[in-house]
Amino acid sequence: MNILIVGSGGREHAIAWKVAQNNSVKKVYCAPGNGGTAIEEKCENVNIEDINRLANFAKGNNIELTIVGPEVPLTEGIVDKFKALGLKIFGPSADAALLEGSKAYAKAFMKKYNVKTAAYEVFEDKDEALKFLKACEYPIVIKADGLAAGKGVVICENYEQAENTVIEFMVKDIFKGSGKKLVIEEFLEGPEASILSITDGETIIPFVSAKDHKQIYDGGKGPNTGGMGAICPNPYCTEEVLEAFKKDVMEPTLKGLKEEGLDFAGIIFFGIMITKKGPYLLEYNMRFGDPETQAVLPLMNSDLVELIYAAINKKLSQFELCWNNGASCCVVAASQGYPGKYNTGIEIIGINKANRVFAAGVKYEDGILKTNGGRVLCTEALGNTVDEAIDKAYKDLKNISFEGIYYRNDIGKL
Repeated sequence: MNILIVGSGGREHAIAWKVAQNNSVKKVYCAPGNGGTAIEEKCENVNIEDINRLANFAKGNNIELTIVGPEVPLTEGIVDKFKALGLKIFGPSADAALLEGSKAYAKAFMKKYNVKTAAYEVFEDKDEALKFLKACEYPIVIKADGLAAGKGVVICENYEQAENTVIEFMVKDIFKGSGKKLVIEEFLEGPEASILSITDGETIIPFVSAKDHKQIYDGGKGPNTGGMGAICPNPYCTEEVLEAFKKDVMEPTLKGLKEEGLDFAGIIFFGIMITKKGPYLLEYNMRFGDPETQAVLPLMNSDLVELIYAAINKKLSQFELCWNNGASCCVVAASQGYPGKYNTGIEIIGINKANRVFAAGVKYEDGILKTNGGRVLCTEALGNTVDEAIDKAYKDLKNISFEGIYYRNDIGKL
């Protein structure tokens, strides 16, 4: 069996590593992949990103299954294109991907199907947004409607900060169109949780919960990033919280998918806030999360390829998904200056001294691994407890170096 994985990050490296464990898998093509997938067992990088070219590659190379990592090709309709050509692909249609591609659409969906979420308003006019913000209680949350690489959400403590955010998003257009429409919603307090799940359109099965760490600095300070590390399971996700999540978030979502005719086999990532009034849904991501995937998949005892085929064949209700009873931690090493400007092309030393590394912003050039992005790589480790997993991940990370290496020192420290 040949598998194609679309994407180039740490998430895609983790997926490639996991699917390669299936004995039926002979080749895993990563498009475009990264320096880690270039040297991963059974893997080969192909420098293709255009959807039509990817489809032609799949047809010409006996690809039996395509797995899409990032959100952009999903919102651009890669799944619809592949299905129209009779190719097996795992992910949401463009219509379903809009639940991630437009926060305004997602909030309207949540409201329509009674998914528990924060109160909100949508604005396409700057002056109307500023007028609304003058009468708000603070803090308040401002979100760019469209895709913004995980950086389109700002918690504003006062009107001045809110005004600056509106100007940045709507006038300066820092997200190139994605911030022209805004969602302004009430601020919710509590710990966040990431719950990846898999659906076949009839059934949703949640994965083990995870906790991401978005801010760049220790203590949850500084600007948002794509994620600086994750632990799994999330200690705040008690049985009581998970039951409330299923009742108030997951089950109404499935009902909405059915009633809207959004029938697909893929991942739904629920980003939730655990408040004193229970879990509220913050957002949908319609794909594997990053870096949550790097922490979650190593705990999965079940075969990922078999799980995906069960979803594609609408047999999820018959699949017994099994997990390691321990814990996992991944810690991201970033380039100096991220999430702002940073240099690339710096040699990475010591990866072979770590137990498990998932590469992200890494290129393999002349037999040398070099930095090629903001989030460069992560070390992942398992343990009987979260603390044990954390200690192992940091111990491995201390063996890796490159000029300007930066990472948080408090991943998993709650």
